[in-house]
Amino acid sequence: MVISSGRDRTTLENWLGALHTDFSAEHGVWTKRHGQWMKAAGLTDAWKPQVRSILENLVERTPGSFIEEKQYSVAWHYRQIDRDLGEKRVREFRDVLRYLTANLDLQVLEGHKVVEIKNAGVNKGKAISNWLNDTHYDFILAIGDDHTDEDTFKAMPQEAYTIKVGLTKTHARFNLKTVEDVRVLLQHLLASA
Repeated sequence: MVISSGRDRTTLENWLGALHTDFSAEHGVWTKRHGQWMKAAGLTDAWKPQVRSILENLVERTPGSFIEEKQYSVAWHYRQIDRDLGEKRVREFRDVLRYLTANLDLQVLEGHKVVEIKNAGVNKGKAISNWLNDTHYDFILAIGDDHTDEDTFKAMPQEAYTIKVGLTKTHARFNLKTVEDVRVLLQHLLASA
């Protein structure tokens, strides 16, 4: 089993480290295989202070929003504020961020009430491809609820079961409406194993 997440590796270890499974953290920046964490090559975090200052200004103007800083990315979360205000702020600073990041080899990811800035060329799909190229799997199931999971769905072989949580346009083969539907599916899979 491989768990791929945008979360940082410390959080994944705290939450799921007892499972003794392989991980991909920070959208593929970090990979844990056979108990060892490895960083993707060629990454830098020298850009973070400049981007962070823009996000700090945004937080000042948007009470209830906050910044999450990982080793190689910075995210602005607006899930605790009014949806319309959050989307308005995203529109206001989207162009500024895209201009700033264009010359720094960075990518701006817009997720569910979050905007994350990270090194370009690193994503969940590329990270998962390493496992798919190195190992044969009898059963492949990929489930995700965010735009960043689309890279994973695109990287999966045709025989994989890919499921998007939510009813938005996706590269996944199947959709489930809610996280509760995912839990029911996983319980059925466990019962039939």
